[in-house]
Amino acid sequence: MTKQRALIFLAAGGSAALLLAAWGFQHLGGMAPCKMCIWQRYPHGAAVLIGVVALALPGQRFLPLLGALAASVTAGIGVYHAGVERGLWEGPTSCTSGDIGGLSAEELMEQIMSAPLVRCDDIPWELFGLSMAGWNAVLSACLVLVWIAAWRSR
Repeated sequence: MTKQRALIFLAAGGSAALLLAAWGFQHLGGMAPCKMCIWQRYPHGAAVLIGVVALALPGQRFLPLLGALAASVTAGIGVYHAGVERGLWEGPTSCTSGDIGGLSAEELMEQIMSAPLVRCDDIPWELFGLSMAGWNAVLSACLVLVWIAAWRSR
């Protein structure tokens, strides 16, 4: 196995492992994902698919760059989500508490009834001060570096 193929396998496998961990938290740990948690999964799925294609069609120079882009997107969403959880910036009103200041009783009831079961600004689990979104951001940034190393290797 060439160095590039090993790095592609590692990068795609890393995304697959993060997806499996997310599904494990969801299905085995009973932690339902919020909307932004789901958003973070799509680029990982793309990175896994890109890795499979890159391993099946060696020599395609652009595929590791696409993998790096996918990992960058999920890392960016992870940073955004972690910031929403920490209250550093506002998240989408469809999955955060939002401002209810000027709402009528009817509008408030409509907002309550349409609110998601899992809010994006809650931290359901954390380790060493990082939430799942924060860990996704950190680990995905590492995967970006692996994808770039695969692209640079010949």
